[in-house]
Amino acid sequence: MSAMPPDPGLRAVVVVPARDEQERIGPCLLALAEQRYVKPGAFEVVLVLDHCSDATGARALRAASRRLGMDFACERLLAAGRPDGLIATTDADSRVAPDWLAVQLLLASEGAMAIGGRIELDPHEAAKLHPAVIEARGAQAQERLARIRSKTPLHDVPREEQCGHHQFSGASLAVTARTYREVGGLPISEALEDEALERALEDRGIQILRTGRVHVTTSARTDGRASRGLARDLALADWRARRSFRAAQFTTEQLLESKTGSISVVLPAREVATTIGEIVDSVMALRELGLVDEILVIDAASQDGTAMVAAAHGASVLQEDDLLSEFGPARGKGDAMWRALSVAHGEIVVFLDADTGDFSPSFVVGLLGPLLSHPEIRFVKGAFLRPLQIGGSVLPGQGGRVTELVARPLLNLYAPHLAGFDQPLAGELAARAGLLRSLCFPAGYGVEIANLIDAAHVAGIDALAQVDLGTRQNRHQSLRDLSAMSYAVMVAAAARLHDAGLASAPTPGPLALPPAPGETAIELRRVNVLERPPLDSLPVRMAG
Repeated sequence: MSAMPPDPGLRAVVVVPARDEQERIGPCLLALAEQRYVKPGAFEVVLVLDHCSDATGARALRAASRRLGMDFACERLLAAGRPDGLIATTDADSRVAPDWLAVQLLLASEGAMAIGGRIELDPHEAAKLHPAVIEARGAQAQERLARIRSKTPLHDVPREEQCGHHQFSGASLAVTARTYREVGGLPISEALEDEALERALEDRGIQILRTGRVHVTTSARTDGRASRGLARDLALADWRARRSFRAAQFTTEQLLESKTGSISVVLPAREVATTIGEIVDSVMALRELGLVDEILVIDAASQDGTAMVAAAHGASVLQEDDLLSEFGPARGKGDAMWRALSVAHGEIVVFLDADTGDFSPSFVVGLLGPLLSHPEIRFVKGAFLRPLQIGGSVLPGQGGRVTELVARPLLNLYAPHLAGFDQPLAGELAARAGLLRSLCFPAGYGVEIANLIDAAHVAGIDALAQVDLGTRQNRHQSLRDLSAMSYAVMVAAAARLHDAGLASAPTPGPLALPPAPGETAIELRRVNVLERPPLDSLPVRMAG
């Protein structure tokens, strides 16, 4: 990158990385051009166009782009003999206050080496967010500010003035050229490079001045370009506020008024004779009221009389191997769910776990509520508290170990738009049959996370919702079995991450487990990772 020699009066360089910001770049640059109290030639603006596919570059005249701009700014300031000159940066979707740069130059002249500006959401765009989002952000800001102040050493400046807010964001941050060089430049990251710079400053004991005297207004949009950052955070919080429900919000009477099509309830079942009867009774009560039209128990050749109990309580019982038998024996819960779709007649299908010990009709009412009350919603996941029962002791919130140790970290890392789901592996779900028939189904334990990822991909996150069903207690498995379950979940997720270009293709083989107690050889367990194709892709005679 080359340029004319810097003006001798250069005191600051402002860096603005931009990608496809043709609608916002104009106001951003205009706000910089209208800076007050700064002499001509005292600052430059470096606009870094980051693989723009729109007219951003033409109308104007993100990790590597900001780094590139700040490196260039540092070189300019040092060439001008201004090691204490300021490298300031904002975002292309932000508008700085008229005195934004002047105040920062004054603070730098008084010894500030790093400055974080106060960033406020655009009020017109923020008004489109759910009120709970703004309320939660305010509470989180206060908590973070308290933590920062508790770690801030006392100097000549009071903590309240040195830490007037909690922010140090790319929308408004500045460092001197000397400081920038001392920390080794802006850490390279696909997103959240401002947080990485904050850590680098803290590691070297460089105090950040977070002052309310420096103001920026930034976009409150939810369709950000980066995979992380404010826009993604707002999108997740807004989705959660709008698409999270409680079963208690809905009554059977309300849903009957909204119901326009048939509803099937499906229970894949294996050796659950002790719980299936109570569950079927609860669903039968909803059938008698007219809310549910069909109750199917898909049995896995249970030896404990599950099929007889379910039939005696009024359910239609089918053996999983008898459905789509041309595909051979059923290979697991996901396979049973997939085969059930070939015989379920409902326009909405509700799947329930059959081993729940404290089942309530409100589970079904809650799952159906969002679908019947909001026609645009197509897929609903159950959410609940999961206690862990060990002997005679019950540990609240300690159940769902595969969810907490595998599924949740996976989604947060690779699919953060789905991180708002409380129970991504919940077996309780309700969805429109057309959507379910368009999805692939892992035959085993990977089915829940696969359905979630695929439904979001096909229908969009705004067509998905979750509903709080209260507390659910079901059977707990051994750690070795949970290891196999985790493996199936990871394989199903990895296959979808590969399709999205986020991970290499999984090559699943046997799961190696350490020797069982009393054994000396490792166990090579074959975990079912077979996937069934979308039911709609099958010939009509096969799909039912």
